[in-house]
Amino acid sequence: MGERSLRVEFLSTLSSSTRTRCSRAVLLVDEKRKSCPRPCKTDGDCGNKRQCLCDGQCGLSCVVPGRTCPWPLPPSENSEARLLHPTSSFDALLEVRCKPGFKLPNGLDATMRRCQGDRQWSGDVPVCTGSLIPTASQTCPLSEEITNTFSIQGNATFGTSIRYKNEGSENYCQDNQTWQYPHPICKEVYCQPPREVEQGYVVAVQKTEYEVGFDIHYLCKKNFLMDGPQKVTCLSNGSWSASPPHCRARCLIPAERSRVVIGGVKRWPFDVTDAMVPHGENVTFYCKHPRKQCSLTATNTCSDGEMQPPTCYLEPTWLQYKLFPHRLVSEIEACEPGDVE
Repeated sequence: MGERSLRVEFLSTLSSSTRTRCSRAVLLVDEKRKSCPRPCKTDGDCGNKRQCLCDGQCGLSCVVPGRTCPWPLPPSENSEARLLHPTSSFDALLEVRCKPGFKLPNGLDATMRRCQGDRQWSGDVPVCTGSLIPTASQTCPLSEEITNTFSIQGNATFGTSIRYKNEGSENYCQDNQTWQYPHPICKEVYCQPPREVEQGYVVAVQKTEYEVGFDIHYLCKKNFLMDGPQKVTCLSNGSWSASPPHCRARCLIPAERSRVVIGGVKRWPFDVTDAMVPHGENVTFYCKHPRKQCSLTATNTCSDGEMQPPTCYLEPTWLQYKLFPHRLVSEIEACEPGDVE
């Protein structure tokens, strides 16, 4: 036998062995196929976009690897389907599992299906049926503590489920007349005492814990401004509706011998109560133009007791204030828009 004949015989044997291994690899998820794509040995045997791939019991076949099988599947009352691959493309696996109290015809509670080259899931649609016919005595216990605590939807007959309306979860009555999960537990919720507020007061009865819906009010000491909520409420998750507020300090106006603008009014600082403004208040100062005899304005804001004059502001001397008040920067003519640099 020549070298060419030996090589052809070897390839034929290899191809047959490959198809056999290809089929055996998926026997667990494949059943008898109704039709198979075109058989092949290499990608060259297939047309455009198709590849020579293992397609279950069909063996090496010409398939389009990017094609997908139907997903998600229609919902089933007695089973749940779970995709075991990121997508439902060719060769992806799908697990179908019966819900508690139900079985497949073969007695198992789960089966696997594979996405085939014909874009169908392998095997027939699994049908989960009740493993026993429930009777009135085949129920799972429901204590008065549970029925008095929750509004139960459904019934406790084996193979069925109940839903705890107040809590939103679901539980299954198993064939051994026990629940699949422990029943939820309800505990009364309380809020811990909120933290104290510096320069402020908590207006509430002093307790170690507060009931849901309880309100706490806050007040700031004189000359301090509240920054935040004046009232907080204990919520059903055991937390307060907001963080406590801050009591912010007033600011001393950093000017004495120059008028400033507060709230849109031009005033002398000594005409303002205590020469102070509350937290968050804007104060506009007058600055002299570096080369012209006119005034510019700059504004700073009081922030919890801290406010600095603008860098351009220069406090008049006592002599300037007493002898030449009409020449103070705050009193001279304002610069034209074009003079502002």
